[in-house]
Amino acid sequence: MPRVKGGTVTRKRRKKVIKLAKGYYGAKHILFKVANQQVMKSGNYAFRDRRNKKRDFRRLWITRINAAARINGLSYSRLMHGLKLAGIEVNRKMLADLAVADDKAFAQFADAAKQHLNK
Repeated sequence: MPRVKGGTVTRKRRKKVIKLAKGYYGAKHILFKVANQQVMKSGNYAFRDRRNKKRDFRRLWITRINAAARINGLSYSRLMHGLKLAGIEVNRKMLADLAVADDKAFAQFADAAKQHLNK
């Protein structure tokens, strides 16, 4: 009985990896061994950075809110505390959008926060 060589299965698996490595620099998109290493590493980066993206956006929103809050005479932490005391529940994404797009509406939030801080 002849041995099973599995050529078609191996070729299919390797072609799949090479296809995933399309656009990589140098041997990383040509040679299977190097391409396989890079595809696995890229997968790790993608997994990690899907989580880091959430972290990065939150940092950006807080930076924007802080800048707008200081224009209105408050620090970020005092603004957020004042909004909580006022019972205003608005997330940082929406606040940051207001800070950039609609400074009058943001100023109203800041005034509400100031009023409840002074009580």
